[in-house]
Amino acid sequence: MELPLGRCDDSRTWDNDDSDPESETDPDAQAKAYVARVLSPPKSGLAFSRPSQLSTPAASPSASEPRAASKVSAVSEPGLLSLPPELLLEICSYLDARLVLHVLSRVCHALRDLVSDHVTWRLRALRRKNFDWPAACIALEQHLSRWAEDGRWVEYFCLADGHVASVDSVLLLQGGSLCLSGSRDRNVNLWDLRQLGTESNQVLVKTLGTKRNSTHEGWVWSLAAQDHRVCSGSWDSTVKLWDMAADGQQFGEIKASSAVLCLSYLPDILVTGTYDKKVTIYDPRDRMETRDAPVGWGPSRGSDIPPHRPITHEAGPALLKHQQLHSRPVLTLLADDRHIISGSEDHTLVVVDRRANSVLQRLQLDSYLLCMSYQEPQLWAGDNQGLLHVFANRNGCFQLIRSFDVGHSFPITGIQYSVGALYTTSTDKTIRVHVPTDPPRTICTRRHDNGLNRVCAEGNLVVAGSGDLSLEVWRLQA
Repeated sequence: MELPLGRCDDSRTWDNDDSDPESETDPDAQAKAYVARVLSPPKSGLAFSRPSQLSTPAASPSASEPRAASKVSAVSEPGLLSLPPELLLEICSYLDARLVLHVLSRVCHALRDLVSDHVTWRLRALRRKNFDWPAACIALEQHLSRWAEDGRWVEYFCLADGHVASVDSVLLLQGGSLCLSGSRDRNVNLWDLRQLGTESNQVLVKTLGTKRNSTHEGWVWSLAAQDHRVCSGSWDSTVKLWDMAADGQQFGEIKASSAVLCLSYLPDILVTGTYDKKVTIYDPRDRMETRDAPVGWGPSRGSDIPPHRPITHEAGPALLKHQQLHSRPVLTLLADDRHIISGSEDHTLVVVDRRANSVLQRLQLDSYLLCMSYQEPQLWAGDNQGLLHVFANRNGCFQLIRSFDVGHSFPITGIQYSVGALYTTSTDKTIRVHVPTDPPRTICTRRHDNGLNRVCAEGNLVVAGSGDLSLEVWRLQA
């Protein structure tokens, strides 16, 4: 799938319309319609175009520098090939790796020999600044060892006694010792994964909240954590905050303007993406009963904008700002100290520059993104067509660099990326374990009886929610 490169300093006018989207008044009916529309598999006979895959040689951090020089043939005429091999390597380092591999190698035998030498690529890899190559090698080798022989040594557990409806969000805490699961039964459950293999009542610790029947009054759709503090977002249009250091007691609540579909929790901000197309920022350090905030980021673009209706907060984080960044519901978002990135059903990816207090980019895509995982400088995302897309943060601007078909036939609902490992889940009833190379190499596939929703990996544990009303857990070799 070819996508246009997003522009930095996007100057287009933001849509400040605060009107409600088309929606059902009943949150359950609204949620069911959303699932049928957004997460449904492709219609029979509908074929999605798949992107071409261009492989790049895998870079190794352990480099010795001898042999590249001997690969360039001597030439008698002055010109590019008369340059020392070191200068040729320097020139090649400014070219796109795919251009070097697939085009430059066809120019002549001398350049072909240079490109085919693995030392060339090792030297290129070592030029990457601020990258911890030893840590990446350790993570990759550990990942390959744990999932060797198609995951033969991985322990599998199905925790099926805690929920009575589909599990749609999961979150590992304390290095994988604890796990939270959010479900359509309106509950958030706390699990002690140190008790795996014992009686199920020892693994399930409690259901969060003091309400008699459920944690929320609507489906629980998103979870996020910052240290020992956790938040849960629901179709009942609330975000509830929990203190795990205080036995999971609730310490705050946000009443949002619409169903909360995604969350990101940092020390200084709590960000929500909602069904009514908005991205909203709260300050978790400042708790207030009710507070108004300016609409959008940056200066107002006109004085005729009607004042927004205040949103009420009951002992929750103070509202800082909110903005309708999309024309359809916000499906996924993440934030760091520099950016807020949101993906929507309207097929856009919007990047907000937190420091400049403005929209940095607005990329129009051919599909909509359902999940994202970011480890600087790469953003990996799964879409409704079962494809993976990789965006690179280059000098503050995000650009699509590759798209991959990794074998999922239905929407990708969960993704977890690190320099050494890649996990994806899908409504096609599979979890796939990959090596994050170009293209990703799938090393294990596990099939289930129902669709899998979300995935989280930490320490030696991997968890996913299931449409079978269960929490799926894989324990890896320590």
